[in-house]
Amino acid sequence: MTGEVVLSAALRSNLLSLQRTQTSIDKVQNVLSTGLKVSSALDNPQNFFASQSLKNRSSDLTRLLDGIGQSIQTIKAADAGVTALTRLVDQADSLVEAAREAVSGGEVKASITGNVDLRGKSDVTQILGIANTDEIDFEYTAVNGALATATVTVATGDSIDQLLSKINDIGGGGFFQAKLTTEGYLQITELRGNSFNIAFDSDQALAFVAGDSQLAGALGFGNLINASTRNGAAAANANAELTVLAQTKLVSGTFFENGAGNGFAEASDLLTNVVTTEGGSTARFAATGAPNLTIRINGTTTSSNIAISATTTIQGLVDSINTDSSINALVKASYDATTGKFNIEAIDSTVQTVNITATSTAAAATNIDFDFGTDPAFITGATIADAEGETYYLASAAATLERLTNDYNTVLTQIDELVEDAGYRGTNLLNGDDLVTYFNEDRTNFLTTQGTELTSSGLAISKANFNTLQSIEGSRLQVQAAKETLRNFGSTIANSLSIIQTRENFTKSMVEALTEGSDKLTIADQNEEGAKLLALQTRQQLGVTALSLASQAQQSVLRLF
Repeated sequence: MTGEVVLSAALRSNLLSLQRTQTSIDKVQNVLSTGLKVSSALDNPQNFFASQSLKNRSSDLTRLLDGIGQSIQTIKAADAGVTALTRLVDQADSLVEAAREAVSGGEVKASITGNVDLRGKSDVTQILGIANTDEIDFEYTAVNGALATATVTVATGDSIDQLLSKINDIGGGGFFQAKLTTEGYLQITELRGNSFNIAFDSDQALAFVAGDSQLAGALGFGNLINASTRNGAAAANANAELTVLAQTKLVSGTFFENGAGNGFAEASDLLTNVVTTEGGSTARFAATGAPNLTIRINGTTTSSNIAISATTTIQGLVDSINTDSSINALVKASYDATTGKFNIEAIDSTVQTVNITATSTAAAATNIDFDFGTDPAFITGATIADAEGETYYLASAAATLERLTNDYNTVLTQIDELVEDAGYRGTNLLNGDDLVTYFNEDRTNFLTTQGTELTSSGLAISKANFNTLQSIEGSRLQVQAAKETLRNFGSTIANSLSIIQTRENFTKSMVEALTEGSDKLTIADQNEEGAKLLALQTRQQLGVTALSLASQAQQSVLRLF
């Protein structure tokens, strides 16, 4: 072809060799610059796609590590919550123990102590206000659970020790303990954990104030008796009564809603619709005569008249007591529709006695039956407009146990609030949420950490009611069971945490293994590639020299001209 440069075979061979060497140099330089001996499928399809598969799995497992790490943090948050809950439950336990100590000290037993020194009295009838045949009447709970009555009669010549012996022998013994304190005061204690009623019945033909209340005062209990009684204060020989409670608040008999199968009364029910037994018809409150209630605290602080009418509801009575400015700083009323109980409890440490008196404003039969203590109705069948009532002596630890009760219930509220705040990124193991942690890329291997509701209700800890030994013991058992629940749950999440951390470490190792395996298929050895480049450059220089030698034959032709 015209114009075509014709190369000799030697030149062409050397030129091709130089071109191949340059191509090899370019490849080695590319490997050195990228660090990869296989950077595309064109370099080595088998190694390239195998490396990509390993990298993809490594990437998937790396993303799983993020989820695993968050699962660990969720469990750590739950563990912190369990630790705090354990402290709160321990605090509740200490409050229960404080209540038990009050009980073990006899502070919640039905017990009264007089304020008159009776030491060395060889004939109690010589004491002003005590006469021959005067009676002290007891109403108490017998062994079979029924109410029993007993009368202790004072006789001329009875010493104080003989009077104590008569009281201690009631029911054959074992029901009461009568003794003199170190100050010489008469102390009467019920030994079986029950309330009792005591009435001072003078056979002297004297008026109420000079008679029965004088008998009570002579024995040291005059300060506990209000000038109103259960059986008619206007009667000449009416008994001066006192109900001594074995609990720290007044708890009524059960309020049932009138009608077969209606169950406990609701707070919105009318008082006149409340009956004494389920399906029965005996009304607890009759509005006939429009009675008014008066509540006296410690015999002095007196409430306003609290009306009971045909339109008064249970809640209305509660509100009337709690809004009465004369007494609402000393006691509070409440109604629990889940138990059907009406309560009046002390909220001040000075509260010792609560007297409830009803006055019928019309000459008509009426009925008031809270069923506090041992006596059922304190007004029944009254046909004259007079005042009748009952005085209740609270167990001496009333204010202390009320404070402990409030503190205990505050702890339960804090338990609920702590559980509410223990969530992590929307998962709250302490409130019943489950945590699922995945360990492989197709999510076929996973661990489910089951949550538990650890609120006060979830731990089966109910609101405290430290008014009896039985209720305190019940709270103690609940707290102990809650501790065990927390320990078991703590052990469960600790096991899950250990498993997840082990899998996290394993997954990290797998990611490293996969990455290393991928690199072995694609990453170049820099030393080897550097040596190749040096060899190729040397070869290139030799090729240039060879090409020069090959062209010398043609250059010698020029010398002929």
